[in-house]
Amino acid sequence: MATFVLIPGAGGAAWYWHRLVPELADRGHDAVPVELPAGDDSAGLDEYVDTVLRAVGDRTDLVVVGQSMGGLTAPLICEHRPVRLLVLLNAMVPRPGEPGGQWWENTGQERALRESAEAAGRPVDFDPLVYFFHDVPPEVTAEAMRYEPPQSGTPFQKPWPLVAWPDVPTRILVGRDDRFFPADFQRRVARERLGIEPEELPGGHLAALSHPRELADRLVSFLT
Repeated sequence: MATFVLIPGAGGAAWYWHRLVPELADRGHDAVPVELPAGDDSAGLDEYVDTVLRAVGDRTDLVVVGQSMGGLTAPLICEHRPVRLLVLLNAMVPRPGEPGGQWWENTGQERALRESAEAAGRPVDFDPLVYFFHDVPPEVTAEAMRYEPPQSGTPFQKPWPLVAWPDVPTRILVGRDDRFFPADFQRRVARERLGIEPEELPGGHLAALSHPRELADRLVSFLT
C-alpha cells in the first residue's frame, strides 16, 4: 500500500482532493490530503513543508503529488523524507533560485494562456468558471463557489531553495483540456526545465475534481 501525499494549489484547500481520496482508497492505497496555511501571510514555503510533514506523520512509501502551485512545495518534501515517486499535476515547475513570483514571466504563462484563449475564441480576462471549472460537475462547482480560500503572496517571494531537482523518480501529468496552463505550454516547460516528457490525461486544470477516477488509475499505474 502506497501513501499518496496530496498537495493542493493556490488556496491550499484539502477539499480539492475530496473526490480523489476515495478512489485511491478503493484501489487499496492511503491518501493524505494536505490543508496548507494559504491565508497566513507569515507562512512561506518552509511553513508549507512543515505542514505537509506534520500531515504525513510516520507514514512511509510516499508518493508526493503537487497540483498547480503545489509544484513549488512537493519537491521540497523529498529533502526531508524518503519519497518513492514525485508527481506534478498541472503544476508549476520551479528552477533553483527562482522566486515563484517570477515563474509566470520566466515561463511565458500569460502569453500561452492568451494565445490558447484567442485560438479557442475564449475571453482572455480570467474567470474561474471558464478557466478552472469548465469541466467540473455543476454540483461540485456550486460547492466550491460557496467560499474563496485566500492565497498569500508570501510563498512566491523568496528564491526556490533547492540547488537542483531532487534525485527522485518524477512524473508529470498534463490535463489535455487545461485552459490555465495549456497543455502545449506545460509540455514545453517540462522539457526545458526537467527534460521530462509529460503524460496527458483527461480534464482541465482541476483534474482531481473533474476526472478523479481517471486520475486515480493513472497514479496507481505509476507504482508498477
